[in-house]
Amino acid sequence: MRNIVITGAYGGMGYAVAKSLAERDDKVFALDKTVREAEENIIPIEVDVTDMESVEAAFECIKSNVDNIYAIIHFAGVYRLDSLVEMSEERFTGAFDINLFGAYRINKVFLPLLKEGSRIVLTTSELAPLSPLPFTGIYGITKTALEKYAFSLRMELQLLGISVSVIRPGAVKTGLLSVSVKELDRFCGETQIYTYNADKFRKIVNSVEAKSVAPQKIADIAIRAVNAKKARYVYNINRNPLLRLLNCLPAGLQVAIIGKILKS
Repeated sequence: MRNIVITGAYGGMGYAVAKSLAERDDKVFALDKTVREAEENIIPIEVDVTDMESVEAAFECIKSNVDNIYAIIHFAGVYRLDSLVEMSEERFTGAFDINLFGAYRINKVFLPLLKEGSRIVLTTSELAPLSPLPFTGIYGITKTALEKYAFSLRMELQLLGISVSVIRPGAVKTGLLSVSVKELDRFCGETQIYTYNADKFRKIVNSVEAKSVAPQKIADIAIRAVNAKKARYVYNINRNPLLRLLNCLPAGLQVAIIGKILKS
């Protein structure tokens, strides 16, 4: 039996992974801000990844039960859709606090329980390697920063025999999709300077999210990364072909095309 920590464990993707691993007889420490009742091989632990004391308390709880962790799988995150020149400083910095600094805190605090051969898997986004789009900028920026952090961590932890990988999912049928819809509705209702463009952007978002995959698909990828004899750095799933095609174009042309679409 392996000991595995999952953050954001009670979101759609996190819970699918937790259940799949538990059914394979792994012991899962399910970390989230809001948790459920314990299940066979799933131990819920309340933790706020934006609070170092909360993270340290979770560490002490797990340390009192086991002396090592085989893998940490990160799903804790927040979706933001907003205008970079209209959003509040609290929303801007808060996105970094969860999406980037949350992973940093967990990895830093839990490192003593990771041994040679352990794994860390971080969930970024299909947007991470692509040029940002209007209004998804803050989400793309934080996920890009997370991916740079992940690669730097991979470079560093290889010296300790610890593997680091990232999963880049496109749209997934989880609660995040409903959050995305609410974020889009909120933005369209609140923006003072992009009212026309926001309605145009809504159509693009709806078309992308219509091509979503089930959380179990992400679980299968995460388990593959955890079980692989030599895990890859990047695991892609359900990336949007139009976004990838757009990103192949020169930056100036990308800007011109998006401007034409959203202003016409």
